[in-house]
Amino acid sequence: MKRRPSEPIYSTAIGVGRVLFAGLRTKRSATGLENIPPHGGAVIAMTHFGYLEFALVEWQTWLHNRRRIRFMATKRAFDKPGVGWLLRGMRHISVDMKAGAAAFENAVSALKSGELVGVFPEAGVSSSFTVRELKSGAARLARDAGVPIIPVAVWGGQRLITKNRTIPLRQRFGVPVHFVFGQPIVVGENDDITQVTGSLRETMQTMVDSLQASYPVDGTGQWWQPRSLGGTAPTVAEAAEADAQRELRREAERAAEG
Repeated sequence: MKRRPSEPIYSTAIGVGRVLFAGLRTKRSATGLENIPPHGGAVIAMTHFGYLEFALVEWQTWLHNRRRIRFMATKRAFDKPGVGWLLRGMRHISVDMKAGAAAFENAVSALKSGELVGVFPEAGVSSSFTVRELKSGAARLARDAGVPIIPVAVWGGQRLITKNRTIPLRQRFGVPVHFVFGQPIVVGENDDITQVTGSLRETMQTMVDSLQASYPVDGTGQWWQPRSLGGTAPTVAEAAEADAQRELRREAERAAEG
């Protein structure tokens, strides 16, 4: 394997993450690792049920073939003291919602130069723990850069930290986190982006279904299990309503600040 240039900040961040997950005795299990390309660009399209998927997927990828993922993150995160310095040092990609074209172009450039670019096509955490409708960005990036999409499903990460839930520290120890890295999806120049996006969503949900079916902990009656599988998570409709109310509150706060 060709030796990659040293990136001290990224390597340090990975080391910190490994120490964190080791301290929590996180139990990882992954299939489809052979689908992570050893070189060349690819869009890593991940499920989003908790706030640590980016670190979990990078951790698993790094352990497999030492590849780094450049994640697309909001400008709001880049503007935070310390956090922004770290994100820039790890060469992640800032997304300004008011000027999204620039972020898209930067991501395409990174992909063409051989980078793995990580995206959450659901554009937010799904508190129903089912795959929401996807934005078309992943498919458009893959098409314009001429690289494949690697769909990734993560199950169990929401038990570490997620939206609208305070999880006692003791419940975060020994959590099984399972991954599926799906087969590459090639997007042709003339492919219908809407159809590709819909197919990607179906693929990701099928992968999630397989992880849920084989998960070693019974989720019956548990907050982290979908309602349809006997858990107590919000339904898709309830989660959508809560998200809408949350966005209204944020808009009111921004208006007050402005």
